[in-house]
Amino acid sequence: MNVGLTRDDLIAFQEDIKERFLRGEVRHPIHLCDPNQIEHLLPIFQLIQPQDWLFTTYRGMFHWLLKGVPPDHLREWIIDHGAMNFCDKDRRIVSSAIVGGCLPIAVGMALGVKRQRGHERVWCFLGDMTAETGGFCEASKYAWQHELPITWVTEDNGLSTNTPTQEVCGPKR
Repeated sequence: MNVGLTRDDLIAFQEDIKERFLRGEVRHPIHLCDPNQIEHLLPIFQLIQPQDWLFTTYRGMFHWLLKGVPPDHLREWIIDHGAMNFCDKDRRIVSSAIVGGCLPIAVGMALGVKRQRGHERVWCFLGDMTAETGGFCEASKYAWQHELPITWVTEDNGLSTNTPTQEVCGPKR
């Protein structure tokens, strides 16, 4: 679901939030997205439909915008409430600041969609470190075994928050 936002639009939005944080207008932690991820996100969001569910992480600013949250609404929400856990049931967006926190919820939603014979899909975005956890192993295994309508999207920026993933898990094979 591409709402017509460009790479430059996303970067400008994030820079505005960053500047507001530095000026003290945002009084809570913010988690910025890696602009290098945008080129990978834009084609994925062309596949995501308005009726699809989106589960994402504390770095979901670009996801929220690409799913259709108006920039002014999101900016106001970030300033007033927090950048780490935006949820919007009307736009079918769920996010969590807990690493891997959305995994079981996304699987549950996908199971519900399947049981109700729905046509929507569930898209679950996660970081490369989350993909190394037992929680992801269990969630993806269950989803695969039950043929659930879920797509996992791993965004690999080489970091687990601020710790290099390879320092924690070792080199990729």
